[in-house]
Amino acid sequence: MSRMQDEQAVENFRDYLRIPTVHPDVNYDECVSFLRRQADELGLPIKVVSPNPKKPTVIITWPGLEPELSGILLNSHTDVVPVYPELWDHDPFGAYRDDEGNIFARGAQDMKCVAIQYLEAVRRLKGSGVRLRRNVHMCFVPDEETGSFEGMAKFVNSEEFCNMNVGFALDEGFADPADIFILFYAERSVWQIEVHCPGTTGHGSLLPDNTAAGKVRVLLDRAMDFREKEKRRLENNPHLTIGDVTSLNVNMLKGGVQNNVIPPEMSVVMDIRIAPTVDHAEFESMLEEWCKEAGPGTYIEFLQRGIKESVTALDSSNPWWTAFKSVADKLKLNIKPVVSPAAADARFIRRMGIPALGFSPLNNTPQTLHSNNEFINDKIFLRGIDIYCQIIEALGNVPE
Repeated sequence: MSRMQDEQAVENFRDYLRIPTVHPDVNYDECVSFLRRQADELGLPIKVVSPNPKKPTVIITWPGLEPELSGILLNSHTDVVPVYPELWDHDPFGAYRDDEGNIFARGAQDMKCVAIQYLEAVRRLKGSGVRLRRNVHMCFVPDEETGSFEGMAKFVNSEEFCNMNVGFALDEGFADPADIFILFYAERSVWQIEVHCPGTTGHGSLLPDNTAAGKVRVLLDRAMDFREKEKRRLENNPHLTIGDVTSLNVNMLKGGVQNNVIPPEMSVVMDIRIAPTVDHAEFESMLEEWCKEAGPGTYIEFLQRGIKESVTALDSSNPWWTAFKSVADKLKLNIKPVVSPAAADARFIRRMGIPALGFSPLNNTPQTLHSNNEFINDKIFLRGIDIYCQIIEALGNVPE
């Protein structure tokens, strides 16, 4: 592509980054207007749908030659996490570009780069006269950073999503500082629990049995022992990544009203991410056993209880993977398939029985998503457009 086309793509990206779709109070109006302009420039139909008018989902579709075939979904989320402007070297929504081509902005990696790479790849394919067999749907959803509950979680159950007849989806991945392209094919299940520990109350000068704190101590011992075991598994096996083990963190301790009163209840809040290989019933039984060991009355309240997540096959049984891998091999991309350590929109798509891969073409890039001074280099960004051109063409022509 010409230097002018590359520069226009970079400026388009920077314009998108300057739209502050930032939590906690996101206004998506400017974002929707921006995407309408993109659709107009591409000459493609656009739909804006949502059960909540303040949480719009935008769909731009490139029709295929055989629209009766299942289509491709290129998904991205439009929202970004909050910033601490005083800790940034540049305006987090200024899209500053330094002399080395590094572009600094919230959303540069997570994941406005991918959204524009989709759009620019389709622009280049379409401009070159390419026609694909299958429909390509570029989807821009809200609220991924707050759990997707007002975004993809609702969208996959809508009539609009059903009518799109999606056969395969691409979603976000991670950057990697090495010459590696991270590929997510599954996610861990999110369990967040509060374990309530009732106990004997009384004056702080006494030594009663069956106190809440005594039960908390048992729970903490069991939880931290489990955590250390999983941590050792990860450290001792070079073939494992964080997504292959179950993480557990104690993030809150609650209880007590005054420093001379033994509290009638204390509680422990845990954030647990369960590996895809773990049986959920067996894991819950282990937690219940911890409660029994802690003492009578101890019980679990589920704050979030994710189901066992689906896994996208990475073998010849999956023609979408075959097409994706053929491009990766042709381009000599060093692909590293891993289980995602975090949660993304792809989990809701997989729950519908649709294979999905998480992929952001961000190699040789330090991970700065959710961090201060989030950035991407313009050469990495432009290389990603070239990669997506070939991936989208291959996926859009997968045989029936």
